[in-house]
Amino acid sequence: MYGNYYYPHLFPAYRQNITKQQAREIALARVPGRVLHVDLELENGVPVYEVYILTPNQVVVEVEVHARTGQILSIDQENDFD
Repeated sequence: MYGNYYYPHLFPAYRQNITKQQAREIALARVPGRVLHVDLELENGVPVYEVYILTPNQVVVEVEVHARTGQILSIDQENDFD
């Protein structure tokens, strides 16, 4: 009954080791462009920064960066259907 109850005070910012700015820099090193937005999400128990970048070709790319290690987990081109 109470298994899905969220306690935000127990999980401050998902215990990430890298900052939002560091995640931006890591993503931009792999995909050049202009950062549109950065989100911190919890995916399957893993804290992940989702960095959205507008490339010089006017394509939006999502770069997922592990919030503890800084490792790039995925790079996906966004489309209008997402």
